[in-house]
Amino acid sequence: MIRAPVGATRYIRNTSTMAEARSLQNVLVVDDDERILGSWKRAARERNVFTAIDAATARQIANTEKPDLAIVDLRLGNTSGIDLIRELKRDLPDLMVVLCSGYLSVAAAVAAVRAGADIVVFKPITFREILQRIEQNAEEPDLEDTPTLARAEWEHIMRVLADCNGNVSMAARRLGIYRSSLQRRLRKYAPRS
Repeated sequence: MIRAPVGATRYIRNTSTMAEARSLQNVLVVDDDERILGSWKRAARERNVFTAIDAATARQIANTEKPDLAIVDLRLGNTSGIDLIRELKRDLPDLMVVLCSGYLSVAAAVAAVRAGADIVVFKPITFREILQRIEQNAEEPDLEDTPTLARAEWEHIMRVLADCNGNVSMAARRLGIYRSSLQRRLRKYAPRS
């Protein structure tokens, strides 16, 4: 069952592919920000962590190292993390994949799950929180949760920004607000539910 992302502590879980707890010793982290890659590497120090800043490097590492878990950012420069997830799952069907981003929308989360993501989460999130989500038993989502107005507004802004391919000026025009107002809103973290 798919759950819409409504906050930083909420997530989507593709329960059909999460049968049993697995050993997650080899972890591939893909993000275009090298500082974030360094922090993931430090956080998962008891595991073998492989990092990649682009999709091509990630595919190469995945084919040689055969990771158990891949943590993929939604935006990888000019490429989509969703496309990378699709390719990783095609090559390594048993790979556990987590998509994480600060710019998620419901449409992006659904597309990620359809591409093969097992879990979809909002940044900021820690490695320990991801492991907790993986280890939790698959449980029925609470469909009664309603997102707050701030959360719904954030998701709409992210959708319009994605439709404009990240062009802030064009997105501001479509939203009917000043560019500076949109930039202020984008500097803030995604509101929680």
